[in-house]
Amino acid sequence: MKLTTKGRYAVMAMADLARHSSGSPVALAEIADRQEISLSYLEQLFAKLRRGNLVKSVRGPGGGYLLSRAADEIRISDVILAVDEPIKATRCELGSPRGCMPSAGRCITHDLWEGLSHHIQIYLGSVSLGDVINGRVAAQQGLDTLRKAGQAIAAD
Repeated sequence: MKLTTKGRYAVMAMADLARHSSGSPVALAEIADRQEISLSYLEQLFAKLRRGNLVKSVRGPGGGYLLSRAADEIRISDVILAVDEPIKATRCELGSPRGCMPSAGRCITHDLWEGLSHHIQIYLGSVSLGDVINGRVAAQQGLDTLRKAGQAIAAD
């Protein structure tokens, strides 16, 4: 799966903003310090997040950024897509008739990886910033499900 630091850092910064804003603007320098992300990199990401209508900027003394809507209304998939980070597990270009093989055909496992990309998109679309900052992410449930599946396979 291809998810670069751009997508991960954007989600980290947005979660930090959601946690620390309390209705007041948060300076990018504060987010950069807390999350150990370069300020200049955050400035680039927040320009994209602002164009994606996920944050709004407040100028002047005490200025910074605010979420454009409630944290429970902003999906993680929205954040990742706003910074131009497509979620895909295939080597093929999205929407292109060309496959990833040198012959321009699709590899034998293309549908498997495309299905995985789709499930990742569904999952990230089901999780909000509010879920992340309030500990409502179902990661533990997923681990429990995998553990039970492994036990069932071992029992067979």
